[in-house]
Amino acid sequence: MCEAVGLDSLPAPSSYVTWQELRCVATWFAGWSPAQRDIFLAQLVKRVVPGKVWSLLDDLGGLALADPLPSLFQCQLRLWGRWFDSWTEDERNALVARLEELEPAFVARFYREVASTAGMG
Repeated sequence: MCEAVGLDSLPAPSSYVTWQELRCVATWFAGWSPAQRDIFLAQLVKRVVPGKVWSLLDDLGGLALADPLPSLFQCQLRLWGRWFDSWTEDERNALVARLEELEPAFVARFYREVASTAGMG
């Protein structure tokens, strides 16, 4: 179950299901290690900056010939990715706002990373 991690202060998402998804991601984020948050940051930047050319090595970096079963963290990232892709822009912004409440430095890094992609293409 995903705990209520302070989403009450944010605008209501368009559906109860999305609200629950946002709660889950906020709960997961609160429990992730700094290294896991770094991985999440990279995935978040890739999702919010569509159309940019990303290195093939970035995409293949996590693959191995005989991948073991995914970790809980990997499952959370996959589920978050599916949810994120279905959310509206306002719902995505609600996630970033919640993350900023939890960890302002993380969101500051996120904005710097997004800004640094402006010259890519």
